[in-house]
Amino acid sequence: MIKDNQKKFNGFHVVLDGMVIILSYFIAWLLLLLSNHAFSPYKGVLAPQYYFGALLAILPIYLLLYGVFRLYAPKRVQEKRYEFANIVKANLLGVLLFALGLFLVKKNPFFSEFSTRMVFYFFAVNTILETVERNLIRSILHSMRSKGYNQKHILLIGYSRAAESFIERVRQNPEWGYQIKGILDNQKEWGSGYKDVNVIGKIKDLDEILALNSLDEIAITLSINEYANLEKIVASCEKSGVHTKFIPDYNNIIPTIPYIEDLQGLPVVNIRRVPLTDPVNAIVKRAVDIVGAAVALVLFSPIMLLTVLLIKLTAPGPLIYKQERVGLHNRPFQMYKFRSMVVQAPSEEKNKWTTPHDSRVTPIGRFIRKTSIDEMPQFFNVLRGDMSLVGPRPERPLFVEKFKEEIPRYMIKHQVRPGITGWAQVNGFRGDTSITKRIEHDLYYIENWTLGLDVKILFLTIFKGFVNKNAY
Repeated sequence: MIKDNQKKFNGFHVVLDGMVIILSYFIAWLLLLLSNHAFSPYKGVLAPQYYFGALLAILPIYLLLYGVFRLYAPKRVQEKRYEFANIVKANLLGVLLFALGLFLVKKNPFFSEFSTRMVFYFFAVNTILETVERNLIRSILHSMRSKGYNQKHILLIGYSRAAESFIERVRQNPEWGYQIKGILDNQKEWGSGYKDVNVIGKIKDLDEILALNSLDEIAITLSINEYANLEKIVASCEKSGVHTKFIPDYNNIIPTIPYIEDLQGLPVVNIRRVPLTDPVNAIVKRAVDIVGAAVALVLFSPIMLLTVLLIKLTAPGPLIYKQERVGLHNRPFQMYKFRSMVVQAPSEEKNKWTTPHDSRVTPIGRFIRKTSIDEMPQFFNVLRGDMSLVGPRPERPLFVEKFKEEIPRYMIKHQVRPGITGWAQVNGFRGDTSITKRIEHDLYYIENWTLGLDVKILFLTIFKGFVNKNAY
């Protein structure tokens, strides 16, 4: 059975990793020699027995780290990027332990000349080779499973939307190597099913089927109205020792990817993952905002001073236009812009969007709106904490009240600070464009935030975000 083969494969994988670590270490040593131009004699380089003596400690520590970072977990449905991230984490921690070990033994005359460059060469080479090795293994296993080998036999308990979704994904990904033997369900008739996966009995038949010891996994896919049976089913699966997974039937209820939080042993399902609710992420983003806004104000100060002068000379009225917008946690704030329109009564301007050839826009205003120069005073909003450099664009209270009734999940955007630019804007959804598409992009940003994504958006803003064809 697969569970027996998995143990043998993991043993083979550990041996293979050991060989890759030794090879990486040897290549790192050769690179050190090349960088010192000292093949013979070992001028400026510690004798090889001391370098390779250290390998006796490095090898078991690295293999242990790979186990800790779940690099021997089954690769059927594991994504490459997560595996690569774990390789990098394991190697980073390994390098830190390596460096700490060198620091502790530096007083030993035999290791006082141990090159720190060797440590970094080893980190780079080993990360690359481990990634290549695992991708090769993944490709070989996927090819075998696609041809019908190395299959994992699985039984579904309960016919539901969750069962149909699971069956569809298995059919679309034969490289996972799942062979669904059938479904047990109390409501559906024997022989009915979904995409060639049929109902083969009632849930009461589970103990009898488990006794045959022919299954590698059980997937509980009960309909949400049958959860009363869940405790009994789990008890039967646990008693048999078969690996069991639970696929909840809530796709149509929870419209996003939830995550589970452990509350002192109590699993809590959070309906939406918002990375910026993590205090560390929030602090990092805020620090980047403060530094970025301060630097931007210095860099763009000549343009801002020229804009102030042109507005003053061509249009009577205030230089800065303040408008109420809705921000973080639905709190209103005053957003700053360079004034681009003639002065109007508040009741006249707040109830309508700008339209093409709008007579209220001044000639200078039309240019600064088109080039986004009118948005530059919002760097002060960022310093005040009202806004971020990157985030969903804030809207006026009148339109917030309108859209929250018309567009599902519209108010989720207020779980993060609004931004000067955002994922929707760099994808072309700015100004007079689809508000629904804009919200879809805002939600993607909120749920998938990383500092790297912020950098990407700022980079894209420089090349295609300043000039706005939908700004009138």
